[in-house]
Formats: sequence, C-alpha cells, structure tokens
Amino acid sequence: MSDFRQPGPPVWRRLDSVTPQTVATPQTVVTPPTARTAGHAHAHDDDVRYEAVRSRDARFDGAFFFAVETTGIYCRPSCPAVTPKRRNVRFFATAAAAQGSGFRACRRCRPDAVPGSAEWNVRADVVGRAMRLIGDGVVDREGVAGLAVRLGYSARQVQRQLTAEVGAGPVALARAQRAHTARVLLQTTGLPVTEIAFASGFASVRQFNDTVRAVYAATPSELRAAAPARDRAARRTATPSAGVPLRLAHRGPYQPGPVFDLLQREAVAGIEEVSGGPGRRVYRRTLRLPYGTGIVAVQERLGPSGGTGTGTGTGGGGGGGWLEARLHLTDLRDLTTSVQRLRRLFDLDADPYAVDERLGADPRLAPLVAARPGLRSPGTADPEEFAVRALVGRAEAERLVRRYGKVLDAPCGTLTHLFPEPAVLAEAEPEGTPGALAAALADGTVGLDPGADRDGAERALLAVPGLDARTVAVVRTRALGDPDVAPPGPAVPDTWRPWRSYALNHLRAAGEWENDR
Repeated sequence: MSDFRQPGPPVWRRLDSVTPQTVATPQTVVTPPTARTAGHAHAHDDDVRYEAVRSRDARFDGAFFFAVETTGIYCRPSCPAVTPKRRNVRFFATAAAAQGSGFRACRRCRPDAVPGSAEWNVRADVVGRAMRLIGDGVVDREGVAGLAVRLGYSARQVQRQLTAEVGAGPVALARAQRAHTARVLLQTTGLPVTEIAFASGFASVRQFNDTVRAVYAATPSELRAAAPARDRAARRTATPSAGVPLRLAHRGPYQPGPVFDLLQREAVAGIEEVSGGPGRRVYRRTLRLPYGTGIVAVQERLGPSGGTGTGTGTGGGGGGGWLEARLHLTDLRDLTTSVQRLRRLFDLDADPYAVDERLGADPRLAPLVAARPGLRSPGTADPEEFAVRALVGRAEAERLVRRYGKVLDAPCGTLTHLFPEPAVLAEAEPEGTPGALAAALADGTVGLDPGADRDGAERALLAVPGLDARTVAVVRTRALGDPDVAPPGPAVPDTWRPWRSYALNHLRAAGEWENDR
C-alpha cells in the first residue's frame, strides 16, 4: 500500500542523518528517531516524520503514529488516505498516546494492527522492560502494582517514566491493547459480544463498550459489521474448535526459511512438530498460558505485501507482510499473551532496515546480508522451557516431556503434552545442573520473563552450579531476546554492535559459524 511518490533518498536514510545512532557500551540504548514522543521531539524531527507520512512509507508503521486535528483520526504512516497538511498533523510514539489525546483509530489503515515498535525489544532500561511486560498482559493480570513490583520501581515512577517517554501510562497502554484484542475477536470470530468483552481483558461489558466507542467511534456491533470481506469470511469458519485466525505482521523483508529450519531442528516430540516441505511448512506447538493452554499453527509461506492485517496487522507495500497463524485457546483471555509470545519467537517486531544497514557495512557480512535481507534472530515462546532445553539438549528434553510433561486435556495429533514446569522438574530430579537450574527458575532466583533485567538474569544463570557461559549466552539471546549477544570464543567485532546476535545468525546460515548448542 506504500506509494513512494517523493523524489530523493529514502526517508529512512534521511531520518538517520538527522539523529545518527551511536553505540558506546553493551547496554547502550539505540533509539530510532521515529520512536521519540511528540512532546519531546525537536520540530525538525517532526518535519522529517512528515516526509515519511507523505511517502506513505510502511517501514515506519509501528515506529510512530500521526493524528489529524481536523478529523480527530490517528493513522499509521503508510495510510493510503490523502496526506493531510503539515500544520494539522501531530505525532505520537504509541497508539495509546494518540487515544489519550482524543483521537480515534482510522478505519481504513487500522493503525492498531501494525507490527510492534522494534525499540521495546532492543532497550534494556525500565521503559523497554515495562513495554514488553505490558505486551505480555501483566497489567491486565496483576495491575500496575504488579508491573511495578516486577520492574523493581514504585507505581508512581513507572507511570512517570512511561508517560514521559511514550505519552501514555501503563493503564492507557493496556487499554489500547485490550481494544485491539477486542477488534480482532469481533471481526474474526462469531463469539457473543459479552464473551469477547471479558476475553479481551475488560472488567465489565460497560467498560468494553465505552472503550470500543472511544477508540473506534463505533459500537462493538458496528465494528463487527464493518469488518473487511476477508475477516468476515474468516469469521464464518472461526469456531472455538477451529481456532482464531491471525496474521502476524512483520516490518520489512523476512526470511522464513532459516527460522523454520531452526524450529525443525529443535522440535521436541510431544510439544512441537513441523510438517510439510521447505517453503510450505507449518510449525505447531503447545503453549502454557496464564489462564489455560493453547495450540498454535504458523505457516512458513509469507503473505504478500500490501494486504490488510487481521490479527496483529501487516506492513504496507515495500514495508512488510505477515505470517498466517491460527490459535486454539482453552481461554480466550490468553489471546494477547499468546500473540506476543509468537511475535517474540519469530522476531516479528525487529527493525531489519537498521540491522541490515549496520551489518551490511561490514566487508565480511555484506554479501551475507545481501543474500538474506531481513534475516531474523528467533526467540522462544516459553523462556523457562527454553533455558532447560538449551542445557539438556533435544533428546533429554523429549524424555522429560514423556515422563513429567502435563498431558493435554484434548491432544491434537502428535501434540500431546506441555513441557514440564520448573517446579515439577526440581522436585522430580533435583540432582545435577538441570535440577539446580529448574530450582532457580521455580523459586525466582533466575527470572526470564519479558521484563527481566538481562544483565541480572545472566549473573543469576552463571551462578547456577555447572551452567557454562556458552549456554548462558544462548539463553540470553533466545529466552531474553537480546539482539547483541556474542558467545565466548572467537572475538566478535565491536562494529557489529548492537546487532551481534543477528550477525552470528548470518554466519550460521552461511555455514561460517558453528552452532552454539
């Protein structure tokens, strides 16, 4: 849907030239200029953002939003509508900030359905950690007080820092996320509105109705009736047994082959399977979720650029596409959490333009980046499970599943179990390093949730008797989603920072770096 009508160099390069990125230490925060809040951005930065809007550049979908004061509507940068005049435009770092200022979501470009900002996965500070936790549904389950406890700050400090940086506090951010979940369920399932209200995380039907009206300027019934034709077709087949169909949007180019290759090599029988031939594979796995369990299926084949997203959005033409997925949940309140975990597993919120630009400047990596633009650094759907698997290996993980895994109430083909919880493993086999790791995960000594402090988690992992630095590096990369990890061994150039995890994936894909596991 992108329309590159403006002459001159790409907007991305012009934005980088305005505020060059710097890398000084392993913990340096790389902040894209597009992610700054409107209230604190320099006017010139906003002028550059406007150029991205004029170009309808889908590469910035999710990095910022713009609102039009004369219409009261906010949009994604690639919105195909007529470009508004600069004097009528305001910029926001999040959809929640735009909603908090009284703007409603555009019905044409659906700005709530964009890929997430890559900034929150990169940043290791309290704001980045908070945004990852909110995405995982912590505010809905534990409230702002629970979020603050996990971060080690007071609720007031968390509120202040989020408002200053992204223009909205945790409650507003969670509310925007609930509204998006409600729209997905309204437009892709035939569930009664009352069930959707509580499945989306709202405390009451009245709160649900008020929020939907405020965000979309429509009642839930009107929003359902306005669903695109594709969503209406999906709704006819979306039953509790058929699951919820979703499009998992990504930004920029995406290489599904290496990701599915990795998932196929690692698949643990009973909880995972990969079927089909290269290019048409389907990855399926079981999920342990806060309210119940789930089974997900994700297709390797990419959706074309230029479509309209259903579940978590899509990029516009030249700016991205999506992976088709289907979720079967025992409790629909887990929809938001399960989608976020899949996005981390497939690294869908990454910024491939920034990664490829930095790594493509290196003589050794340049041909590899050219051969595989948009190569991702996969994460995991269950950090604690991954930590155990990284330590014991695939064969031993399968034994643990058979012996201690929880049997699903409704097995689906070869998917029969959930991976055993750390507390179960710690009690059943307390001996050795696996037992020590399971105990540390179970009692919270090692925390690997989306908001975990990465340095603190690494120190706690290294303190587990028998756990080596190489395994810890793999866990930090995959379970904690750190984009800048170099395992012990041969020196990795600092010029690859802050994307060393991606650089090593390029070398592995080319057969120039041994596997870490």
